[in-house]
Amino acid sequence: MERIASTPRADWQSAVESRGLKWHTGQTPYWCEDAYYRFTTAQIESLERATNELHERCLEAVQHVIDEKRYAELRIPEHAIPLITKSWDAEPPSVYGRFDLAYDGTSPPKMLEYNADTPTSLLEVSVIQWDWLQALHPGADQFNSIHEKLVDYWKYVQDDLASSGPLGPVVHFASIDDLEDGMTAAYLAETAAQAGLQVKLLAMSDIGWDPQARELCDREDVRIDTLFKLYPWEWLMHEPFGDHLRVAKTVMIEPAWKMVLSNKGILPILWEMFPEHGNLLPSYFDEPHGMFEYVKKPLLSREGANVTVHTMKEHVESTGEYGAEGYVFQELAPIPEIDGKRPVIGSWIIGQEAAGIGVREADGWVTGNTSRFVPHLFK
Repeated sequence: MERIASTPRADWQSAVESRGLKWHTGQTPYWCEDAYYRFTTAQIESLERATNELHERCLEAVQHVIDEKRYAELRIPEHAIPLITKSWDAEPPSVYGRFDLAYDGTSPPKMLEYNADTPTSLLEVSVIQWDWLQALHPGADQFNSIHEKLVDYWKYVQDDLASSGPLGPVVHFASIDDLEDGMTAAYLAETAAQAGLQVKLLAMSDIGWDPQARELCDREDVRIDTLFKLYPWEWLMHEPFGDHLRVAKTVMIEPAWKMVLSNKGILPILWEMFPEHGNLLPSYFDEPHGMFEYVKKPLLSREGANVTVHTMKEHVESTGEYGAEGYVFQELAPIPEIDGKRPVIGSWIIGQEAAGIGVREADGWVTGNTSRFVPHLFK
């Protein structure tokens, strides 16, 4: 695993914008072509195995939480529990998720967390870095079959989706009014359309409720049979709109049981269930349990907010609006420092299998919303 200096394409801004990546540069560069990460085939195989293994263990952990009713430890409200159990038993489509992994190229990859409900950086990992590879390194390979697997998965679940019209199932894709979220939803809608589904894009604020039919509907009063929502379940559960979901027949993607996996409380539960697992880090509720170097994470934080990193040499705290819901403590991960950057591997699950990786790098311990996305290849 090496970080290689590279010369960006002369027209890289227009190239990525033409594919939908409009947020490539903010206060600091986000999409970066001045370097790339080079892996060996063996390292890619290690990441793929670890991702599939962790996904299997996470599914076992969901079953455990349901069986043992451990929702209170995750601060999951009681009115959300029937949605979780119903969706777990019904097995609706679960399209995607992203593990964040610490990896030094030699030791086993370690799970930092599982972004199982509303992961972003999908366009970058699936399309933008593939274009970069074809333009600059056409003879190399990349761990990236995300687009193909998305299309194949939509085809696989098509017959299981409700159809209310002559043209087959319609899937509504909704997000908040945000450029990155909107483009992520639009990209996923494109993959569904390529699979032969009918798709409609709308804002979360455009979803309505038909009190007579007791169904969700769009602005044209069309019933929403299947809804992909790029909007966190824990937000829905604290909003009046969430009350409708308990009676609506709409199939929700991602399903409600993803509330369990997108919660940092799954980390100590996994460690309890699979102690000393090679891809897990020691993790505990409420206190560090004697760990000298650890990371303190709010149960529901996103994009590195309110994370505390404590090492033998430094104590770093990020800001944000999370923490009232409680914390977990996780052993400090062996994230290598390469050229002054600390890379985190985002390893994607599409359907039920590993499909590709992206690399985000930060100047410090905490990977946040503005941390750089750097392409990769392997030979």
